[in-house]
Amino acid sequence: MRGSDDFFHSRIDQMIDLRHPLAVAREVKQGRSTHEVGLFGSQTAIVGGGVSKAGRPRLPFRLMVSLLYLKHAFNESDEGLVERWSETPTWQYFSGMDYFEHRAPCDPTLIGKFRKLIGEEGVEELLAKTISVAVNLKLISKKSLETVVVDSTVQPKARQAWHSNKPLPKKARR
Repeated sequence: MRGSDDFFHSRIDQMIDLRHPLAVAREVKQGRSTHEVGLFGSQTAIVGGGVSKAGRPRLPFRLMVSLLYLKHAFNESDEGLVERWSETPTWQYFSGMDYFEHRAPCDPTLIGKFRKLIGEEGVEELLAKTISVAVNLKLISKKSLETVVVDSTVQPKARQAWHSNKPLPKKARR
């Protein structure tokens, strides 16, 4: 067990069970630091981060991808996702955080904007990469991907009647 790097904050990896599936799947990747000379002297920056010229700092790509994954994996709304994220150390660790944060990671509307930005193809590619990493880490087997489970409890006719609040025709009630 490592000591705390910050006197006032506890590291998340000391708060959670590191055998949890979301903690096991975390791949720690260190960014490259670069030395820059700016208006106020020399600064060290992490490549891939940065500040938007429009003003607001960019959110880390890893955070946004993990939020999108958690949203779909746990069937959360955007609002419910950011609220639950701020209360769940395992989710924060999975998202690449080192220290627990009691605040929301972002405004809930940014999740929808990110999803729109990467598009349907981007979401599908992220899912494919997630499955590939899970297979490589032996968290799931290739054989478990051969079976597709389809839930067909809501039939199209029943769904139409439910949305219109009209009773089903006698033929469809059978």
